[in-house]
Amino acid sequence: MIATKELVIGLPKFKFESDRLCEACQKGKQTRNSFKQKNVVSTSRPLELLHKDLFGPSKTMSLGGNYYGLIVVDDYSRFTLILFVATKDDVYHAFKRLVKVIQNQKNSCISAIKSDHGGEF
Repeated sequence: MIATKELVIGLPKFKFESDRLCEACQKGKQTRNSFKQKNVVSTSRPLELLHKDLFGPSKTMSLGGNYYGLIVVDDYSRFTLILFVATKDDVYHAFKRLVKVIQNQKNSCISAIKSDHGGEF
């Protein structure tokens, strides 16, 4: 407003683009560097290492009436499962059922589970 009405003498005129982030703002929003890609699979069999993360609450409800999603990825095969749950309290029981089903199907046991150490669980 000050610049458009020319209330200050000598104020430089800037062209503002609302759809772009300046470099300083982008670096300020970046919390950490990306991980380097691995070309070698560090596991030797399925279910040796599972990665999991919880997202939500989402703005839109799923077809089953749930707002949270638990993502589980097998490190060896990159097979990805998404379990939708109504509340955070349901995550433990849903994951426990999933583990039993997966271990019976693959006839193997899960060795390790990795998460982002988020407080969502």
